[in-house]
Amino acid sequence: MADDLRITPRVARILTSEESVYGLILVSGMIVVSGTVAGTSINALVTVAVTVIVFYLAHVYAGTLGRLAATDGSAGLGASIRAAARHSRGMLAASVAPLAILLLGTTDLVDDTVAIWSALIANTVLLGVLGWIVVARWSTRWWPRLLSAVITAGFGLVLIALKAIIHH
Repeated sequence: MADDLRITPRVARILTSEESVYGLILVSGMIVVSGTVAGTSINALVTVAVTVIVFYLAHVYAGTLGRLAATDGSAGLGASIRAAARHSRGMLAASVAPLAILLLGTTDLVDDTVAIWSALIANTVLLGVLGWIVVARWSTRWWPRLLSAVITAGFGLVLIALKAIIHH
């Protein structure tokens, strides 16, 4: 992946982590939920940003406690926090693209509805791409890659369907 997209292996690891997939699904869910209140880009942007930060911090906290418990405290608090924060970075990284799209809606460069739907669609495409890339790292066959892409994108499609049902 890193060679094809010209990104560093470190960034590739962050973007293809379970936290990135989870982050994209979380962001999509929050976009759907935020639309039930006001349906504006600013509402979705604030809701998503705050929720991602809270989930990231909760993930870091839980990871820290888990590491300390697994090592009977010998890992040390600082090292445990740093390890958990590094492990959870994908959640923050995954939120950048949809937040940027929602930001366009808040500046009136893009209509609120278009920005919200575009962020959901972008997340679904990103989920599919991540599903393909992760399997491509261990399989050269196209059908497991495609199956993974479809399954991963399917999470986003379910949330898009939910938004369509709730708001129409």
